[in-house]
Amino acid sequence: MVKKGDRARESAVASDDAGDVDRRWHLAGDPLEVRLTELEYALMRSFESFGRWQAECLALSAGIQASGPENALLHVVRMKDRPKSVKELARLTNREDIPNIQYGLRKLMKAGLVEREGASRTGVVYSVTEKGREVTDRYARARRELLVALVARLDDPERGFGEAAQVLDLLSGLYDRAALTAATHRRE
Repeated sequence: MVKKGDRARESAVASDDAGDVDRRWHLAGDPLEVRLTELEYALMRSFESFGRWQAECLALSAGIQASGPENALLHVVRMKDRPKSVKELARLTNREDIPNIQYGLRKLMKAGLVEREGASRTGVVYSVTEKGREVTDRYARARRELLVALVARLDDPERGFGEAAQVLDLLSGLYDRAALTAATHRRE
């Protein structure tokens, strides 16, 4: 039996569609879910594109094959030109996968871009090497030439990106909260 609210929701989704496009499926049963799902897919596609961009720009700048997250680690290690611990890197990148962060750091150390300082008892921190500084400077120049030049063509990119960053930060909090709730109520 179809409830009145379900019919109204299906009708709202159908009327929200343009032409013959049917956007309903198991994740998108009403207009809010359709828009949220569209946003999530846009985030996934953007994340993958961003990762490819990071990897290709680093390869261009240094001839090094690294993933997007490994490239991000390199730039976060250099951020403010001060050493950082694994815990700080995890916090700054909103990651919990410490073994993967450590693997990425080992890969960056092997490439001569990052060095480890300190001992396990006194605290280990990571900083960029001189080679790492040169590579991140080349990356920044390539980024300006290839990406920032494209972004500058957009209409009012500073305002748009500022608003987008605020929305993405808000979404990060919402997804973190929902993940915590899901973890709390998970069946064992």
